Amino acid sequence: MSRLTPFARILIVLAIVAAIFFGVKKFFPGIIGSGDATTTEMPATPTDETTATGTETTPPADNSGTSTTTTSSFNYTAPEPVNGKLKGVVELGATGFNSFIINVDAQKNWKLAKADYGSSLLYESMTNDAEVTAGLKNYIANMLAFGVGGKDIHFVISSGAQKVEATKQIIAALKKMGYFVNTVTPEQEGQLALKSVLPSSYNDKAFVVDIGSGNTKISWLQGGTIMAKEAYGAKYYQNKTTDDAAYQNAAAMAKAVPSNLRGTCFIIGGVPFELAKQTRSGKERFTVLKAPNGYTAEGEKQKAGLNIYKAIADATSCQNFVFDWDANFTIGFLLTL
Repeated sequence: MSRLTPFARILIVLAIVAAIFFGVKKFFPGIIGSGDATTTEMPATPTDETTATGTETTPPADNSGTSTTTTSSFNYTAPEPVNGKLKGVVELGATGFNSFIINVDAQKNWKLAKADYGSSLLYESMTNDAEVTAGLKNYIANMLAFGVGGKDIHFVISSGAQKVEATKQIIAALKKMGYFVNTVTPEQEGQLALKSVLPSSYNDKAFVVDIGSGNTKISWLQGGTIMAKEAYGAKYYQNKTTDDAAYQNAAAMAKAVPSNLRGTCFIIGGVPFELAKQTRSGKERFTVLKAPNGYTAEGEKQKAGLNIYKAIADATSCQNFVFDWDANFTIGFLLTL
């Protein structure tokens, strides 16, 4: 070492120090850089465990329009009928027969006593005279057995079903059995839907939507008069109507609803029924639906119905769609008698 120059000695010392440093880093990594390791192990977002302990987290922003996948409850109790009478109605809809029995009093307070749902494939024109007659007789017999008087059983053909050629079979069979058939226009159907589903306390702050297979009805009260609009139904695809055309049509009709009535929408119909089943709590009468983008469509009809639902939600900016498990436009018909 005595023959080495001072500069050479410095180089040798630096080499030794470097060798020691890299050796320690390789074989004892926890000693060097331990602060960095602690930092990188911290989660950037809340974990499932954090959420499970009750810590609230903020969901990501949704820029797709109406939007949340959560639901809330609807606190409303319909008035009970006093000294009511049983009345029944058979709905001849675009997808089959449905029957409803209600207990209704003089003040038009009503309560659903019994409901039966069936399918006759009417919309697909696959019925026959025997099926029609047997189905109708079955509904009538059930109503009579339940206690409804013969004169208090009524038949209503929906506006959507009237567009189907096979409906003529239904009307002919009923006439042979001695019954009168009531037909309704889309406007009348929308008005009857409102009568059955809209609570009087919501007359000045809500509107009504009925998404059927053959058409969709949008209705509301304006100056004491029931206004109603018709849009495509949830089976518009069978007529080669595009999703965009159906969306634009439903949105245009929904925009006619006055802004002060857009806070709540009472919604009924086949597709809303299927959606409400996914989140119903017990036997509640009213189920608040999730926003349209909170559902994944199953089948063409549900996809089309969701498209219509989204169009109405987007056009009105309404975020409170309440499904009524008991209401039906034919019950509205009974309330007019």
